[in-house]
Amino acid sequence: MRVAGIGFRKAATLASLRDALERAGGSADLLATASAKADAPVARELAAFLGLRLCGIDLAALDAEDTLTHSPHVAERFGTGSVAEAAALAAAGPGARLLGPRAVSGDRLATAAIAIGRDE
Repeated sequence: MRVAGIGFRKAATLASLRDALERAGGSADLLATASAKADAPVARELAAFLGLRLCGIDLAALDAEDTLTHSPHVAERFGTGSVAEAAALAAAGPGARLLGPRAVSGDRLATAAIAIGRDE
């Protein structure tokens, strides 16, 4: 299973999220983000646009993941270096791995990372 983890600022648009996801590698079977962001209209809009389920990941699960990148601001707020990377890894399950570091949208308002489960 491929999981796209997303992170974004309040000002992010559907175009921001789509751009970040495209830069991260595109296709996924599931979307994931921090629980605090899962109810944001733009996240739900992306899920509906892609026809995917959106999974909210709690802070403890985000904190448990080792990410490839580290943002001090994100670490202070969410307990992890990258919401996109940590959410993708947590949702993909034990033994998951990232295809690469998070990708940032051109407008710098959204990030995305793709993780694959250990069976893939």
